[in-house]
Amino acid sequence: MRARERISAAQARRIVLGAQGLIDARRRGGPVDRRHVRRTFAQVGAVQLDSVNVVARAHELSLHARLGSYDRGVPWRMQAGAELFEYWGHEASLLPVELQPLLRWRMARAEQGQGVWGGLARLNRDQPDFVEAVYAEVLARAPLTAGQLKDPGGRTGAWWGWNKGKQALEFLFWSGRLGARRRFPSFERLYDVPERILPAAVLARPTPEPADAQRELLMVAAGALGVGTAGDLADYFRLRPVEARPLVRELVEAGRLVPVQVEGWAQPGFLDPDARWPRRAGGQALLSPFDSLIWFRERASRLFDLHFRIELYTPAHQRVHGYYVLPFLLRDRIVARVDVKADRKAGVLRVLASWGEPGIEVGEVIPELGAELAALAEWLGLGDVEVGARGDLAGALRAADAAEL
Repeated sequence: MRARERISAAQARRIVLGAQGLIDARRRGGPVDRRHVRRTFAQVGAVQLDSVNVVARAHELSLHARLGSYDRGVPWRMQAGAELFEYWGHEASLLPVELQPLLRWRMARAEQGQGVWGGLARLNRDQPDFVEAVYAEVLARAPLTAGQLKDPGGRTGAWWGWNKGKQALEFLFWSGRLGARRRFPSFERLYDVPERILPAAVLARPTPEPADAQRELLMVAAGALGVGTAGDLADYFRLRPVEARPLVRELVEAGRLVPVQVEGWAQPGFLDPDARWPRRAGGQALLSPFDSLIWFRERASRLFDLHFRIELYTPAHQRVHGYYVLPFLLRDRIVARVDVKADRKAGVLRVLASWGEPGIEVGEVIPELGAELAALAEWLGLGDVEVGARGDLAGALRAADAAEL
């Protein structure tokens, strides 16, 4: 595709949605299988994990946004089949195994106590014999969970209730000496050595120099973002901007990134030369708060005028929109957000609050939002959607729900 010097804000949104697999209506009329999930991972490069299960887990919602109804066990079967692995990509992420060599520099830095949480680094520094004993136990007995360690140790601080053994496992995981798989559906980590988790062919690949690996990660990010600033590209795999910026310049000089000026962006943009240039957007999706489309909040604001924070970390009396809020993408705009909870015991998807974004046409949003909530409920195996009274869309959404009955 011929490079363009200037890109409109609307075109930039469509390029981004095309890159993220959110430009078109989701697949209908046939089962979603491993091929479709594999294609999504190839598009986005990293799918963030999070343990919160108020509606569904973060990775499940991100895949549902792109694929519709799918078997939630597929990603874990792909991990068991050594197609995917877990590591620190953006945050804790599921990633294609082909990216593992590109993240070894991060593992090596973690081994030296760099880029790893301070408490984990201190444990390795102050009690290396304990860490080595944990590693030896995993080598002998794996796969095992933190709770199966013979000597789990006591707690050394807050750390979400982690004991010393769990902290040692996490340090070894971060430094790449251990890998991990998840039990499904419990989401519990099972630790093992990489040789029993990753393909031998991947482990045998040469380890790139850090700068070479980071250049390739920036290109994976460019493919997943379509167009972005240097900061956008760096954030995707949590690269340090001071290291990423000169690498972005080198990629431009090599012709692997195309510099562009995007309408309304204060910083220069960089375009993936292979990015799609969609003429229209026809998709819709409820987005996880950890979805790669919006996980970089400054970019979400710039692209979609979405000012969003994850309020589950906010004291209840300070929340504005709710506890677990899903933004609603309709075509090329974020038009609403809903605070949603899966009440599995009652068999109901509860919409605790529903809010429209500034300037929306309520009549255009409500039918699509109602349909999306119904599709989410059906996928989750819930029999009904119940809309609460909170939020400026609640009345119209409840009326539409009642009319359907």
